[in-house]
Amino acid sequence: MTSEHHADRPHNTGRPRRPGGPGYGRTQDRDARTGRAPRAGRPASDPARQAAYEAIAAVHRDDAYANLVLSEILRGMGLHGRDAAFATELTYGTLRALGTLDLIIGDAAGREVSRIDPPARDALRLGAYQLLFTRVPAHAAVNQTVDLVRAVAPAAHGFANAVMRSISETSLDDWLTKLAPAYEQDPVGNLAVVHNHPEWVIRAFSEALGGDLEDTARLLIEDNQAPVVHLCARPGRSDAIELADEVGGVPGAFSPYAVYLNGGSPAELGAIRNGRAHVQDEGSQLVAAALLAAPLEGRDDRWLDLCAGPGGKAGLLGAIAAERGARVTAVEVAEHRARLVDQATAGMPVTVLPTDGRTVGRDPDLPEEGFDRVLVDAPCTGLGSLRRRPESRWRRKPTDLPPLTKLQRELLVAALRAVRPGGVVAYVTCSPHMVETQVTVTEGSRRSGVEVDFVDARPLLPAGMPHLGTGPTVQLWPHRHGTDAMFLAVLRRTS
Repeated sequence: MTSEHHADRPHNTGRPRRPGGPGYGRTQDRDARTGRAPRAGRPASDPARQAAYEAIAAVHRDDAYANLVLSEILRGMGLHGRDAAFATELTYGTLRALGTLDLIIGDAAGREVSRIDPPARDALRLGAYQLLFTRVPAHAAVNQTVDLVRAVAPAAHGFANAVMRSISETSLDDWLTKLAPAYEQDPVGNLAVVHNHPEWVIRAFSEALGGDLEDTARLLIEDNQAPVVHLCARPGRSDAIELADEVGGVPGAFSPYAVYLNGGSPAELGAIRNGRAHVQDEGSQLVAAALLAAPLEGRDDRWLDLCAGPGGKAGLLGAIAAERGARVTAVEVAEHRARLVDQATAGMPVTVLPTDGRTVGRDPDLPEEGFDRVLVDAPCTGLGSLRRRPESRWRRKPTDLPPLTKLQRELLVAALRAVRPGGVVAYVTCSPHMVETQVTVTEGSRRSGVEVDFVDARPLLPAGMPHLGTGPTVQLWPHRHGTDAMFLAVLRRTS
């Protein structure tokens, strides 16, 4: 690999100044099954760029998840250290900025990106990201992209060269000025182009933030930053301060179990391999712990995690249950995710049920009024974790909401029937969309047929946490708390 490939490792700018508003074809050279650049002979580009291209192509071709497919590709290519970090930044950055990159590529190409052969299109996206969002020298970005297109779509290499050179002649700020609607006339459209989010997502964020577009812009900027890896030190097995010293991280700001990892691969840590810790966003730790902090009278030894896969929250609940003499029933309908829950809770007082959480009262293992505490970490759009799943912002659609919110209501109804009178239910989503949060809680509790009271969730979180609102529910935010945008409602069954 020549020095120019590493001359300037990219920095995730992700914070472009916003003009006028706040914050500113199949070929013989491509594997017919995978679409990957050929590995034999002269490489299409340096290994880090090749890995990023393969990951981006898999996301768009196979609906793959970037974090999973990239890890597999990096292992397969034997990339570590700076190469792996470069490939990760290129992959995640390109996927985050996809909507804006496509506008720029379409303008430079003089055609809609949908009319560009997919292999060439993905290579151009990767190249445009390097030109506009990183310190990679322009000549390196152009040449490497043309080489990559020559390998995956040979007939398009001249076209790719012309497009890349056209993009390189204009700065990112000037591209945004040219393509973004004026903020004064269309603030949401402007924010969408400048901060790389679909308009419907921005509107949902703005509604949850009380219509404050300046605060929404701050959230969008934070969404475009590469997130810090959060670890959860499992109570009784590890201590956050000791774990931080062991892994070279720092204790979290709010959760007593959180450790912020300063780099490296979490999977290689001894504490992860031997079950003393797991990877989990601090917000997820906080909402799971809040369920257990709610005051309870009488029996308190039967807990239920109604949507347990892949097992992060079940692992934390199980570790605390072992200390308190309680048992956890963890329900997960998908068999492969149920196996992950089994692995995540090995050695803990946790029973995993591979069944549908809505079968409360019909499944003897899920009796009505059988549990003291119930967690409903409901399936959702995941709009609160766009930092960690960059492709989700473009993959999710408003049409996803009706079936999801129906399922959310049904699971909350099941949870309220599963909890005993006097017991508590925590309803959690990794989405701030009002339909998935306030509307679902209101409708689900109304349809449950049982009487409930809202418990003020704010005192259930660590003292001193800022920006928790007026209660009784709590919405966490990346730009306010450094966590995913987790929503928490706590309800006590009174009848």
